[in-house]
Amino acid sequence: MESGHQTLHKYLISQSKLGDRKAQNELYHLYVDAMYNLCRRMMGNSDDAKDVLQDAFVHAFTKIDTLKEEALFSAWLKRIVINRCINTLKKRKLYTQSLEDQDMKAEPIESPENYRKEQIQLVKGALDRISPGCRTVLNLYVFEGYDHGEIAQILSISESASKAQYSKAKSKIRQLIQQGTT
Repeated sequence: MESGHQTLHKYLISQSKLGDRKAQNELYHLYVDAMYNLCRRMMGNSDDAKDVLQDAFVHAFTKIDTLKEEALFSAWLKRIVINRCINTLKKRKLYTQSLEDQDMKAEPIESPENYRKEQIQLVKGALDRISPGCRTVLNLYVFEGYDHGEIAQILSISESASKAQYSKAKSKIRQLIQQGTT
């Protein structure tokens, strides 16, 4: 049995497929905060995040008729947002270089819940200061839950390059926090 929320969700998606701008606006408002946070983490600044977010929603509503299952809308939209972030980073030529020859082991990173508010701000500041390639791998691994094999496929890099970028990101963040230069 569907809940009222699921029924409304399916209705908004079906109406959006028909070009109903009001339904699209409601869907936008249901997802904008979560998708903005994803863009912000990947892009490293608010202005770029807003630009990519708008582009992703325009693309999503243009292609919504290709969505086969309404229940998968959230994952489908998230994938569009991630791809738009990656494509924007690639276009700006700020993207990661392959580190094929480096064999570095990835270490688990502590979850943000373990930090006090001040420490979270330090980590966020450090995240904004690392290279876009490292930031992308770190975000996909830590916040989005992809493994290094999946990240390698998404970014068209080797698995070892993904692990190396992740390790480099953690190391640089630690260094920035220790220096207090975030």
